[in-house]
Amino acid sequence: MSGSARLAVCAVVATLASACALLPLIDTTTWMVQAAILLTVQSAVGALARRVPLARPLTVAVQALVTLVLLTLVFARAQALGGLLPGPDVFREFGQLLQEGSDDVGRFAIPAPATTGIRLMLVGGLLVVGLTVDAVAVTWRSAAPAGLPLLALYSIAAGLAQSGKDWLWFLVAAAGYLLLLLAEGRDRLARWGRVFGGGARSPSPRLLAPGSGPALAPVRTGRRIGALALGIALAVPAVLPTMEGGLLEPRGQAAASDREDSSGFDAVRPLVTLRDSLNQPENREVMRYRTSTESTREMYLRIVALDRFDGASWQPSERRVTGLPEVLPTPAGLAPGVRTEPVNTSVAAAGSYAQNYLPLPYPAERVRVDGRWRYEPEGRTVAGDRGQTTRGVRYQVSSLLVQPTAAQLAGAPAPREEVLREYTKVPGSLPEVVGATARKVTAGSANAYEQAVRLQDWFAADGGFSYDTEVASGGGSDAIAKFLDAKRGFCIHFSFSMAAMARTLGIPARVAVGFTPGTPLPDGSMSVGSKDAHAWPELYFEGVGWTRFEPTPSRGTAPDYTAAQEPSGADPGAPAPLPDRSTAPSARPPAASGCTPQLKRLGECPPNAPQATAGDGHGGGLSPGAVAGIAAGGLAVLVLPLLPLLWRRRLRARRLAGPGRQAESARAPAEPGAEHILAAWAELTDSAWDYGVLPDESRTPRSAAARIVRLGGLTGVAEESAHRVATAVEQVLYAPRPRPPAGLAEDVERVRAGLRSSARRPARLRAVLAPRSAVRLVWGLSRRRTAAAGRLRSGRLGTAWRRAGGALRTARGQT
Repeated sequence: MSGSARLAVCAVVATLASACALLPLIDTTTWMVQAAILLTVQSAVGALARRVPLARPLTVAVQALVTLVLLTLVFARAQALGGLLPGPDVFREFGQLLQEGSDDVGRFAIPAPATTGIRLMLVGGLLVVGLTVDAVAVTWRSAAPAGLPLLALYSIAAGLAQSGKDWLWFLVAAAGYLLLLLAEGRDRLARWGRVFGGGARSPSPRLLAPGSGPALAPVRTGRRIGALALGIALAVPAVLPTMEGGLLEPRGQAAASDREDSSGFDAVRPLVTLRDSLNQPENREVMRYRTSTESTREMYLRIVALDRFDGASWQPSERRVTGLPEVLPTPAGLAPGVRTEPVNTSVAAAGSYAQNYLPLPYPAERVRVDGRWRYEPEGRTVAGDRGQTTRGVRYQVSSLLVQPTAAQLAGAPAPREEVLREYTKVPGSLPEVVGATARKVTAGSANAYEQAVRLQDWFAADGGFSYDTEVASGGGSDAIAKFLDAKRGFCIHFSFSMAAMARTLGIPARVAVGFTPGTPLPDGSMSVGSKDAHAWPELYFEGVGWTRFEPTPSRGTAPDYTAAQEPSGADPGAPAPLPDRSTAPSARPPAASGCTPQLKRLGECPPNAPQATAGDGHGGGLSPGAVAGIAAGGLAVLVLPLLPLLWRRRLRARRLAGPGRQAESARAPAEPGAEHILAAWAELTDSAWDYGVLPDESRTPRSAAARIVRLGGLTGVAEESAHRVATAVEQVLYAPRPRPPAGLAEDVERVRAGLRSSARRPARLRAVLAPRSAVRLVWGLSRRRTAAAGRLRSGRLGTAWRRAGGALRTARGQT
């Protein structure tokens, strides 16, 4: 392997070694496999360009162009021209994906799922670093400065990961950089000649340089630079400032508690998701379920409980969590005397529905689900761990349908002290009008139950409120007061306000977020759409537990215990089977719909939308084999038309590499030999052939040169150079003691310049892009094929084949 190729391999290894520090940030490693494949192709293109050889800036430009094509094939093939070439649509798609990736960085905590936007940021950034390292260390032969982009890559990754394996990733990155330095030192030594060992007084390696004394080997300098760079790499991450938000958020105490298996759930902004779902133009199906109860109007699917109220917003508290138990504990506050109906429900989430929390009927007793899930006992919520989402999940839930009577709620004793203390907190910033309005609406109520019913009825029917999803959700300590004055809003406003007003009356309250029961289908299953997203208040009554109320007008259903009682008579029945594939929810929107940014980020676009669908379980993506195939195909499409040009440039460089040209081996002869002179003559005749002067093997060198001068329109210096090369060939062929001149390579270049200046523009373009002499490549392949066939016929296999043929002909003759 040549020194340049060895350096290129070490540059790829060093880049991937530094990128290993990014692995703790993402919950899958498939993006690293894709990046490694694309980085290898990028490096191979650089090696090929340097072998031609191309100018250094042109080499980097070709690598950048190929990198852009590879990223287009992987991330924006649907928008590319002809499925390959990047155009304006591709750059718009890249901008959209980068924006989505930035949003995902702010949304997910470490380790984040590998969504398409995050993968583009990782793979694209790694290719940019790899291109920089390859250009500095290999193309410009200066490995030490190449450590700066590697240091930046490692430092950023280590500063974000905050994991206990930082030292391991540091050692891997350091080893990759040292390997690059040592490879460059070995390459520099090889250019000076062989390395000789010193005597007993000089045990270290020395270089034998002409005209100078022994010099210290550059390897020692490389080691010193490596030690200095490693020291900087170790110190910089320790002093980097802490950044916040999503992937950039330090885990601090949460990380420590997570090691004790007691961390809180990561916030998923459930209210933002709810508002976005209600404002979508179409009702996109998010899940489908079957249930054993006939009271489907009570089948609210609860996601999370918001129990922390600061006067401006409701948020979930950060509580200790555990692994999902096989049997969930008994619901808090539920007494044996309250009627309950056991319900079995089978749920199939759509592929487009990817949230952290698992929708469950309340209160759930048993959850059977595959994947990584954790349980928070106080809110009885189940959330994904380490990037686990509901995308395409199928699960079964055993729950209770609690059916208290109005009398039981009205006669409920006072809640326990710890419940009152935590769930009746009201901040001092809450406007007085909220509490005053609550007392006014519930004036004359005999107990907490009557107060809750009057609040519900006032919002839903008696208070003149109207349902409107176009109203902003609002913020600040006076948001509830403004809503009570405007009397227009949607479920967030109604649930927030009723829960806050209940707390001012001393009733424990919180807000639940989830889905209403959905729409029944002919096959007996229920379909839940994005517009079924909902929020409702839950009030606590001792002996019954957390109890649902419905203050939002025209949404959901008011519970039976808030109105006249009706006999249920429902039969729990047998456990419901999982919905079969024929009734499973569709993971894609109807064909007429477009592909929203949310769908593209999750990799769920339909075939006719401008987003290539593919993927793994987190944001889509091509498999490593598909990436390798696409990369190979794209490289072939780029390289095949350039093969004649590349072959001619490489052949010309080999023919003219003689005295005066520094070879890597440093063993070129001191004077031009016969092989070099004949190679220069072959290049001269082939160059003339490229410009339309066909070679004539029957002529002497002097006659052939005169013909090239005449047909090629050569004059002046170019004419003299052609005759000088022909004279050198005659000396080699006929003189007993040839005296070949120096500077034949320059003479050939002057002849080529003369041919180019006298030719027209089409002829010049053809000579460069489609040289006629490239047919020698085809002839050479044909000769090799003929020789191989001859060896095959003369070998053992050919003898056996002839014997088999003879036996077959004999058998036919006998027949």
